[in-house]
Amino acid sequence: MALSKRVPGPGRSAGRMTADVVLPHATVGPVRAVVRRVLIAMATLSGVAMVVWFDRGGYTDTSDGTVDLLDAFYYATVSLSTTGYGDITPVSDQARLVNVLVITPLRLLFLIILVGTTLEVLTERTRDQIRQNRWRSSLRQHTVVVGYGTKGRSAVRALLDDGVDKASIVAVDNDPEHIADAGDDGIVAVVGDGTRADVLRRADVEHAKRVIVAVPRDDAAVLVTLTVRRNNPTAYVVAAVRESENAPLLREGGADGVVVSSEAAGRLLGVAATSPATGGIFEDLLVPGSGLELSERDVTREEVGLAPRACNDLVIAVLRDGQTTLFTEPAGIKLRRSDRIVVVRGAVDRSGRPLAPTEPGS
Repeated sequence: MALSKRVPGPGRSAGRMTADVVLPHATVGPVRAVVRRVLIAMATLSGVAMVVWFDRGGYTDTSDGTVDLLDAFYYATVSLSTTGYGDITPVSDQARLVNVLVITPLRLLFLIILVGTTLEVLTERTRDQIRQNRWRSSLRQHTVVVGYGTKGRSAVRALLDDGVDKASIVAVDNDPEHIADAGDDGIVAVVGDGTRADVLRRADVEHAKRVIVAVPRDDAAVLVTLTVRRNNPTAYVVAAVRESENAPLLREGGADGVVVSSEAAGRLLGVAATSPATGGIFEDLLVPGSGLELSERDVTREEVGLAPRACNDLVIAVLRDGQTTLFTEPAGIKLRRSDRIVVVRGAVDRSGRPLAPTEPGS
């Protein structure tokens, strides 16, 4: 397979491309934002008018000497807008003190609302920067998913179903729609080309525990794997490719696990065609949360010293000292407390309680 040269996508220049970190957050529509500001401004105006009205004895009106409710709203309007015609003025010490301690701060609030668009942009940038700094400081032993298309989203769902914290997952993609999908799913996203080292560094790939490569093209998968390995030699890297002939390239590039998506889908189709029941069981194993599920777990205290076949769950593999022993290999192995086992069991929720069974393939 020849690795093609990266070509800038639509809307991108051939120069240096930057990557932005997009933290998930709730968005507010423009109409709602405008209505909210108007309501705050009206509430501020009404509050000042009520303060003046209740203390109307401390104010004088040059036209008739008294201040009624309309005069209170008029004074609040010209005072908050800093127009200040001077026809209504505070004359008592109490009224002047209220102007200093109450009306002046509200005047500042009113001005902030008037220029709220600019301030909101600045505030949003500052808030995002603070959130990003806090996020980066707590980001260790996380999972980086390069490519948030169909494969990437499915991988993330599997991680979440396995109990992985959503806050410990970072998606990397240069497609705006995929970035939006990540935000909708509550996943932090880095906008950029996953084959670039500077983009992966924004995802803090140097400290990642695992990296999932789910890009749509095989050549891109190889380049991503090589870049990841250069920045993090210890992370567990699993990558997907379409063609089996490209799998050796990924393994040579540093991938610990390679999934050939086209062959896996083709075999599942073939099994489902020749043996629908077997195909349904395969589908059930691949879909978490119902029926049967594949799971890797620690050996319990009660299982120490037992043969794998003596466990309540169906043990299909024992993981010991970096080696995998399948159930088809010679018997005689006894489970140790330090072992991990791969089992087929009924689906359970995150608290370990069994889920209601469903029909395979439903």
